[in-house]
Amino acid sequence: MDNWDEVRTAYQVARVGTVSGAAEVLGVHHATVIRHIDALEARLGVKLFQRHARGYTATEAGADLLRVAQATDDQFNQLVGRLRGQGDTVAGELVVTSLDGFSHLMLPVLTEFQALHPDLVVRYLTGERLFRLEYGEAHVAIRAGSAPDQPDNVVQPFATARTGLYASRTYADAHGLPAGTGDFARHRFVANDDETNRAPFNAWLRSHAPDRCITFRATSGSVMEQAVLAGAGIGFLPEWMAAGRDDLVQVMPPQPDWASTLWLVTHVDLHRTTKVQSFTRFLKDRAGDWRL
Repeated sequence: MDNWDEVRTAYQVARVGTVSGAAEVLGVHHATVIRHIDALEARLGVKLFQRHARGYTATEAGADLLRVAQATDDQFNQLVGRLRGQGDTVAGELVVTSLDGFSHLMLPVLTEFQALHPDLVVRYLTGERLFRLEYGEAHVAIRAGSAPDQPDNVVQPFATARTGLYASRTYADAHGLPAGTGDFARHRFVANDDETNRAPFNAWLRSHAPDRCITFRATSGSVMEQAVLAGAGIGFLPEWMAAGRDDLVQVMPPQPDWASTLWLVTHVDLHRTTKVQSFTRFLKDRAGDWRL
């Protein structure tokens, strides 16, 4: 095969299912996508797609091509990620990912580190999604919960985040507070919408509070925290956030089995590069002052 552009186009069509979607991803005109598909099918002598009103569906031959093209694309992205982390200087891109709930801690560290290395472009990616270090999507990840088990990652215990059960004074004034778990059925709770969420306190709550009482659900940790502060229900907050706030009432103090271990994760191919080593050492030093 001497035309990777055609294969890459077919891969995107198979992935998104439409010519217009593939054209948008590739940054080309839709006529270019059609021309590439027609040329590739003519070159191979097989139909790669079934055309229909809603888009393109891969044939058996197209599915075979998709698997090979996807593996090639993944390997190329992995190579790019490794190359970006190489070199003896701290420059270029540094991609760091964590849950958004840790952004208040990470932002000062990232800002100070960038000030020390002005040629560095910082990309800080937050959210529930697990960015794939093995494909070069991030250089350093801060993850919470059980130890990450993706192959070829270097995983180090980093910190422990303590969490307690709280209610706003607005909620307490309107509904009172539970005397214990036996009173949970009379109250309203804030929790993650994903019942399989890995946070240990989320599993604990769902085992102690009736499902009908979990009346406010969200997928973002910061949204759940704001919901508790707004009086939507009783919920879990980091101990550092609740400390010294007059508008919060502690329902239950932090329990050992609610604590989340934070893990510092890097990929083995990038772990010993100058950039990653410099940042992880700096992060560990600054994390000694964190109140979790």
